[in-house]
Amino acid sequence: MKKVRKAILPVAGMGTRFLPATKAQPKEMLPIYDTPAIQFIVEDAVEAGIEEIIIVTGRNKRAIEDHFDSNFELEYSLEQKGKTEELKLVKSISDMASFAYVRQPEPLGDGHAILCAAAMIAEDEPVVILFGDDLVFNKDGKNAVQQLIETYEETGDPVVLLEAVRPEDTSKYGIVDLEMINSERGVIKNFVEKPAPDKAPSNLAAVGKYLITPELIRYLKKTKPGADGEIRLANAFMEYLADDKSIQGRILEGSRYDTGDKTGFLKATLHVASERGGEEARTAIKEFGQ
Repeated sequence: MKKVRKAILPVAGMGTRFLPATKAQPKEMLPIYDTPAIQFIVEDAVEAGIEEIIIVTGRNKRAIEDHFDSNFELEYSLEQKGKTEELKLVKSISDMASFAYVRQPEPLGDGHAILCAAAMIAEDEPVVILFGDDLVFNKDGKNAVQQLIETYEETGDPVVLLEAVRPEDTSKYGIVDLEMINSERGVIKNFVEKPAPDKAPSNLAAVGKYLITPELIRYLKKTKPGADGEIRLANAFMEYLADDKSIQGRILEGSRYDTGDKTGFLKATLHVASERGGEEARTAIKEFGQ
């Protein structure tokens, strides 16, 4: 079984739900307390052993490239001022992994975004797919990418990270029918994209973190655009299952926040602030909660 070394981060979306903040900067660069949202995702990947991060960008996303690049002027200034801790922090960002970038020229679906990066993936290579809106925190436990890789190494199958959502929210997610194997994972029997609550096979939702195998990538390459002209990863999953192939569902360990939603973004910020900001931040949070 080939080692998982690469992760694709499709972040070409325009972030219209966060206008006007995203008019001139990527949504993924909005800070969760003191760190851009996308950095949390990259840090999880690196902690899980990922060596190369492939970021699929769109227009107005240059700030992402600049963030993960070295900044000689800033580093020189910090060094001259003796700010060693700040210098160490800044340099650690560009040293985390090898970064590559590819442009998605048109918004033609999440599957299309992944295919834009396919040339950077060997034909026999599995790859982690990490969308930019879902942050997972699991203090003292395995992070989201480690959970995906662990399940892949146990089974050799593609893996979808899952979380139970409120029944009324099934229309926001890809929902699976899962046959449980143990308390952590099961085999996905069906995958339904954004079903109404009365049509959903369960309340287990895919949360934007996947591990796909070379065979599934080949299915994605053959997947035809839908009526809206977009190629969807979910459709590749459904075609894969229709051919009696096996996909694993891993039940998420930890707390997930959807930072593509303003309330989810706020909750993630409060979570990180309470962890990093010390007693002063926690007191401030309590004051606003009164």
